[in-house]
Amino acid sequence: MFLTHKETGVLIEVQSPDVLINPSMSKVKGRIQSGEEEQDPEQFSKEDLIFPSGEPLPKCWIDADYRHEV
Repeated sequence: MFLTHKETGVLIEVQSPDVLINPSMSKVKGRIQSGEEEQDPEQFSKEDLIFPSGEPLPKCWIDADYRHEV
């Protein structure tokens, strides 16, 4: 799955979609898609990622307590 880093606009290939949809995990491992060589995996905060269309990630992927109002 590919997502975009909010600040840089760089495309990120998420290595483990299972971790991405798990709200108890705040970071996800991915590879920056830049240049011809495959980049080393890095940890990215889910808060810093959006879909390539510009839409935010679903709240249920980021916040384990998404059903409880503040």
